[in-house]
Order: sequence, then C-alpha cells, then structure tokens
Amino acid sequence: MGSGNSELIFDRVGHFGRYQIFVYFTCAFQNISCGIHYLASVFMTMFPKHTCRPPGNVSRILFHNTSLWRLDDIWTLFPTGREDYVVVQLEDGVVWELTRCYRFRRDNNSSLNYDYDGHKSGFSCLDGFIYDKSKWDNTVVTQWDLVCNREWFAKLIQPTFMFGVLLGALIFGYLSDRVGRRPVLWSTSIGMHVFGIAVAFTFDYYSFMLARFLLAIVASGYLVVVFVYVTEFIGMKARTWASIQIHSFFAIGTMVVALIGYLFRTWWIYQIILSTVTLPFVLCCWMIPETPFWLLSEGRYKEAQIVVDKMAKWNRTGTCKLSELLSLDLYGAVGEKPSEVKKYNLLDLFYDWNIGTRTLIVWLVWFTGCLGFYCFSLNSVNLGGNEYLNLFLMGAVEIPAYIFICVGMDVVGRRNVLMFSLISGALFCGVIMVIPKGNYIWSVVASMAGKFAIGSAFGLIYLYTAELYPTMIRTQAVGSGSVVCRVGSIIAPFCVYLSSVWLFMPQLLTGTLAFVSGLLTLKLPETLGKPLTTTWEQAIKLDEEKDSS
Repeated sequence: MGSGNSELIFDRVGHFGRYQIFVYFTCAFQNISCGIHYLASVFMTMFPKHTCRPPGNVSRILFHNTSLWRLDDIWTLFPTGREDYVVVQLEDGVVWELTRCYRFRRDNNSSLNYDYDGHKSGFSCLDGFIYDKSKWDNTVVTQWDLVCNREWFAKLIQPTFMFGVLLGALIFGYLSDRVGRRPVLWSTSIGMHVFGIAVAFTFDYYSFMLARFLLAIVASGYLVVVFVYVTEFIGMKARTWASIQIHSFFAIGTMVVALIGYLFRTWWIYQIILSTVTLPFVLCCWMIPETPFWLLSEGRYKEAQIVVDKMAKWNRTGTCKLSELLSLDLYGAVGEKPSEVKKYNLLDLFYDWNIGTRTLIVWLVWFTGCLGFYCFSLNSVNLGGNEYLNLFLMGAVEIPAYIFICVGMDVVGRRNVLMFSLISGALFCGVIMVIPKGNYIWSVVASMAGKFAIGSAFGLIYLYTAELYPTMIRTQAVGSGSVVCRVGSIIAPFCVYLSSVWLFMPQLLTGTLAFVSGLLTLKLPETLGKPLTTTWEQAIKLDEEKDSS
C-alpha cells in the first residue's frame, strides 16, 4: 500500500514540531504515574521492628539491664539482626517474655529479672503485635499484621503486582494493534486513577491485592503502548531522544515515591497522594489523536489524512497529501479496509530463522534488564543509611543514564551501546560483591553505577525493539518483550530475598545474565539512521545489511 515511505510524512510536516511536542509531553507526564505505582510498595511493605503484644496492661518493663516506662521506648535498644526478648510485668503481677513472634509466661512471678531459668509456657501472639512507629505510622504490614507466619503474604505483594504487569503487557499490547493506540491510552489512564484510589480504601489484605493487581494490569498497558505511540508520532530526526527520554519520566516517578514516602508515613494517605498524579492526564487525554502509522497500517487513509493535516496546521508547515506522497487511494468508503490487510500474532515474531533468533536475543535482554533494574531499586532500602535518599538516588541516576545512551546511540549505534551497558552492569555487580560489609556509602555508589548501566540497557531495549520489527507487529514485539521482562520483575523480589541465603546472590545472578546478554547482542542488526520498517522484507533486510557490513 505504499506505506513503506511513511517516514516521508515527517519530512513534510516536521519531525518534532509543536504538535508532537504537545502530544509527547502530555503522554510522558502520565508515565510518572507508572513509575510511582511500580515502586510504591517499597515503603508500603516495609517491615518495622515488632514484638508480641502482652495480654493486659503493663506495669513494669525490663530489657536486659534497662528499666523502661513504655513499650514504645524499647525500639532504640531492640536489635534488628538477632532474636531478643522484652520482659514485662502486668498489673496482675504475671511476668511475660515478649519476642517477635511468640510470648512466654513465667510460672514464677516472685521477682522481675531479665534472666530466668524456671519453667515457662509459650503462646502465639494472639493479641497482635506492637510495632516501631518511629519511621512509619502505619504500613500494609502493620495494618494486617503481615509478620511472622504471615510474612510471606507481604512478600507476595510486589511479585503479584508484577504478574499483573505481565498480563497487562500481553493484553494491551494485543489490543492496541487491534483497536488502536489511543483507546488503550484512554482506558488505561482512567483505570490507573480509579484503581490507584481504590487501593487506599481496601478493607482487607485480599481486596488490597485485587485492587493492586488490576492497577498493575492497566499501568503496564499504558507503559507498553505509550512508548510505541510516541515512537510512531515522532520523526526519525527526533525519535531517539524523545522515545528514550520518556523513561526519564518513569524515573521521576521513582523519585516522587521517595519524596512522598518521606513526607507521609501512613500508607493509605501515601497511596492517595501518589494516585492523584494521574488526574491531569485523565482530564485532557481526549485531545490526543491516533497515530498516522497505525491508521495507515489498517487502511484507514482518510483518518490518517485528518491527523496529518492537523499536525501540519499546528506545526505551521505546508499541506501534505498522503494520496500524492504515498500513492494511496483515499476515496474508498469511510472506515473501509482493503481486503489484503492481515492480522498478525505472536507467532509472526518467529517469521523465519533470523527473525526468530532476533526475537529470542531481544527477549533475553528484556529479562536481564528488568531483573537488574528492579533488583537494584528494591534492594536500595536495604543498603544502609537513609532508605528514602537511597531510592531517590536510584531514580535520579536513571536520568543521566538515558542522556548517555541518547548521545552514544547517535555516535556508535544502538547495538554497541546496548552491549557496553550490559557488560558494564555485569562488572559493577562484581565490584559490589568485593566491597567490605558495612561500608554502605561505597555500596550505594557502586549500586548507583550498576543501576546506571542496567538502566541504560533497559531504556534502550524499548526503542531498539520498536525499530527491529515492522509496523503491523511492532506493538506485539514490544508487548511480548515487556511480558518476558515482567517475568524478570516477578523474580526480582525473590532474588532480593535470596540475599538472606548469601548476601551477594542478587548481584551474582544479575551480573551473569548481563554478561551473557551483552555478548549475544552482537548478533543483532544495527538500526541507527534507518527509517522504521513497515514490511517483513524491510525487517529482514536489516540482517542482510549487518552480514554484508
């Protein structure tokens, strides 16, 4: 249908004019919400110091050789790393030993001493727990007592969210190729606002998980589709910077989480405030149009012409007639599609041997980038020092990372920058493993360097994937990559938990995968300076050009 020359549209109406700038920043602003919701659980699921609640009013408290008036005063003395207990005497004279998950009643109440060799009876924490509120007044963990034998409920919160992200990438990546990019952006944006607020008003753990799961689905749908949307709406001259820097808004979302977490220490207030970021886009999302690329691929030429005319008017350029530029028949019935328009599915990502190999390597890079990205982010609150500052820095370091890859891609190409970022990430993981324990400042610095490298690869793979596949399968390519990537994000929390087995297990797994992925990247074709492909023949030609070079 002649759409192989669709890039000529931008030569006529502008590659990044006023209209594209408006659309770009409108959509990019909403990407802040994705960054917020993806990492909001970091502070909602923090495990504070805690101990069993005594079965009555306390008259005396003893911790080692220190006598206290209130149980709330013990937290500065209570250890984090080892099991210990508090001795309390109730108003009825009964003496209890309180540990994190159990309480013991002493049979001999004649004296109040910390050490006791007599007989005592053990009980579970039937009256609940007392929590350290010096950092957070209320979290999901303290709200529903997700500690001790219920601790695994809290540890499932982030993996379950990421499972919803996986489904969202698959569902909305498919829908955007069927019904268009714009309807998906509308529906997912409204869904983020509705489900984000709903999370704050859930009445138990299970309703909380359901609301978060639905929130994950729509947030993932927006994140996948918005990238393809801006890629198709911006000309080749500005596409690299614009599409990569959209990830900077996700990083800003991470920084917002750290800031709001520092300012508001009650989880449901924290959640409501984070969810209001979505509102401005919901109010103006009706203004964004469908992309000309998708309309052309669906044979809806008249609608594509309307969008192009509007773009030319805003950009103050001359008219651009698609019928002349692309040799199209614009005089068919409105909404009529040519009979030759074919529907594509995931199996087309294995169109032939070369395309199939390309797909597997791209999927491995997606998996590695996401695993490393979330391992560094989620583990930032465990590095020592100020956990809010740590997470803020992990978000802030992404912004120069995206600037680095934008400059690097235009100089040495996508493939070489991707390989360099992955192998550098592997090396920094090795550096973290040799830093002496307790030297948290250098651990934070090395983790920032690792996040910089992995973040570069993670940001680049979105654009690179979109450029490696033709228009009719592009969103499914990015969507399927995001699905594979979310498998990595589901595993990432458990990978962080493995640090209890061996402190550097997360770095070992991430570093090994990054090194292997970096080497395999050499088998991918370069897309620097080449227009977006619209047919399989053009996509296959990328491999032929690589082999000839």
